[in-house]
Amino acid sequence: MTASNATNDASKQAETHTGCVDRFIELANAMKDEGLEPGAVSHALMSASGIYATYAIAGNTNILNPAGVEKLAKIYQASLENIQRSKKTRPSQ
Repeated sequence: MTASNATNDASKQAETHTGCVDRFIELANAMKDEGLEPGAVSHALMSASGIYATYAIAGNTNILNPAGVEKLAKIYQASLENIQRSKKTRPSQ
């Protein structure tokens, strides 16, 4: 793979990621607009993410071992830290 292909792949992955995130935010906002509390929506999204991450890592019939749970928790932590850094550098809306 050339550097150009790697850049295009990374760009496509980032675009796909952003599109997926946007769709989840739209769904969460729709649920909030239906009268659900934002905290309840957030908790449900987090639970759904954990269920789907387990499926993505271990398959439909398997579970994560304790090391897998710890690894996934570290991935979630890194993501949250990245989100917070990004929010700090963004101008207030």
